[in-house]
Amino acid sequence: MTKILRISTLLVFLSAVGLFAQANEIKFEQETLDNGLVVIYNLDRSAPVVSTVVHYKVGSKDENPEKTGFAHFFEHLMFESTAEIPRSSIDKYINQAGGTLNAHTSMDETVYKFTVPANQIKLPLWIEASRMRKLNVQTEGVETQRGVVKEERNVRVDNQPYGDLIERMAKKLWAGSGYEWPTIGYHEHLNKATIEDFQNFYNEYYQPNNACLVISGDFNVDEAKNYVKEYFGSIPRGKEIKRTVQNFSDLKGKVDVIIEDEKAQLPGIFEGFRGPKLGEDDYYAMSLLSSIMASGESSRLYQSLVNEKQLAVASQMIPFSLQYSGALIFVNIPNSANNVEATKKALNEELAKVVKNGVTQEELTKAKNIEEASSIMSNKNTLSKAMSIARYWAYYGEPGMINTEIDKYLKVSLDDIKRVAKKYLDTDNKIILTYMPVTAEK
Repeated sequence: MTKILRISTLLVFLSAVGLFAQANEIKFEQETLDNGLVVIYNLDRSAPVVSTVVHYKVGSKDENPEKTGFAHFFEHLMFESTAEIPRSSIDKYINQAGGTLNAHTSMDETVYKFTVPANQIKLPLWIEASRMRKLNVQTEGVETQRGVVKEERNVRVDNQPYGDLIERMAKKLWAGSGYEWPTIGYHEHLNKATIEDFQNFYNEYYQPNNACLVISGDFNVDEAKNYVKEYFGSIPRGKEIKRTVQNFSDLKGKVDVIIEDEKAQLPGIFEGFRGPKLGEDDYYAMSLLSSIMASGESSRLYQSLVNEKQLAVASQMIPFSLQYSGALIFVNIPNSANNVEATKKALNEELAKVVKNGVTQEELTKAKNIEEASSIMSNKNTLSKAMSIARYWAYYGEPGMINTEIDKYLKVSLDDIKRVAKKYLDTDNKIILTYMPVTAEK
């Protein structure tokens, strides 16, 4: 009786979520300017605000391997000054208007974001157009941001426990490609980079034909189109970008490295596998498997390694979903240096179990429910919608996937889960990085 009730409740929930999703289909209008800039308009009158997102198709993978960190550097430099905007003024203008601003860089993208009161829509458009056309790549701003980025690396990488984990893992998982160096770059490359180096990088990538502008919020579309034409229409088209083909060296056998870490209080075990790239059928199945294995305290790994065996204080997974590749990095923090080998063994037993037996229908249904709820909640405000729309444009060339990608998750079967588990996890081609506190007995 309890099982029947649980299934009935689940069906009601799924029906409600499905109806909610249909009623809240995200609509938009798209145009492309003569200079190649893609502009997408999404009306949302739920609050008197407007969000703008400019998504440039440039990330650390696009850099010269001898000049790393440039994309992330421009995440910072674009807030310095332009021919029209004095230094330190972008933050001031947005704050005075009652808005917010941010940016991020990854291996594949650089994204700039503003949210302002609806009556201030022209402000972020003017700023974005000014720095797309007339960014100042000059000594004062460059030297300031060079110091800022170097300090950021010191704080986030060099002085954190397990701080160089992603750097070490990427170098081995994606050797031979633009994914093998860290997004933040290396000190020595930033130290020797010249103004000319930075200017050349800006000229190549921060151009209208390499970008998408998304406007989401409470505005008049015809007026917004006029503003876009006024600010962006005269920006010249950039040269066509010659993309580097991403080649990946074969993983050959297990790489097992022990690292002494003066900053770590507990050991850290990080086991990495190469995974599917964004948009592949395997990507959706693996995403759901990842949720089942390592998302939250009810996941298989947490229940086994933390609750039942009491070997670790944390057990989770870092998924990397990239344009041309992917990775699954299992993260386990043993509660004692004495439990390192036992934790490794327990992890591999759980992986072998899912390779052999797959998962249950109940686990798969729960993972789909979580994904569906996340899909709805992640697009509930103007900024998150604008970011999602831009992302679908950048990676798939189809912004409308914001409404349909969830169907790819819902179509995943038990056989799909078992297939990807065997394909990606049943292998000795993996990277194991074990961080040990320097005082711990190994």
